[in-house]
Amino acid sequence: MTKPKEIDWERLEAIIDKNRGETWALIPLLQDIQETFGYIPEESIEPIAEALSLFPSQVQGVISFYAGLSLKPKGKYVIRVCRGTACHVKGGRSILRLMKKQLGLNEGETSPDYQFTFETVACLGTCFLAPAMMVNSTYFGKLSPPKVTTVLTQYGKDKGEDKKA
Repeated sequence: MTKPKEIDWERLEAIIDKNRGETWALIPLLQDIQETFGYIPEESIEPIAEALSLFPSQVQGVISFYAGLSLKPKGKYVIRVCRGTACHVKGGRSILRLMKKQLGLNEGETSPDYQFTFETVACLGTCFLAPAMMVNSTYFGKLSPPKVTTVLTQYGKDKGEDKKA
């Protein structure tokens, strides 16, 4: 079972220190923290704000604005299913239902073992592959139910673990 990384306060402080006083560095700093810990711990907002001479609400606002930044731990595999027009027209809705069923997760949820996080996005920008999804940074397209099952199995999801419809 993979759990979110424990907050290593020394490592967090080192990341913040290397950008101290550089207000322009907020986004790269947040990306660095997320890359290191898998998410941005809420407890880090005030130290970040203080180091960059910002209000905590400004840091929080940037985190909540960008979909790629998260205050919640995500799974080892972040699965994003496209809801764009091309994917919808080519059967994306049935792919979305199948993913929910096979993962046992609803949109925005992470499995209790932190293996999978399931998200939907407005568009992956791969309309020629519709319907499409991503697992972390790998794209999968021209999806069908058997292909979805194959992809999930490739990432360690047992076909027999259906939990929710």
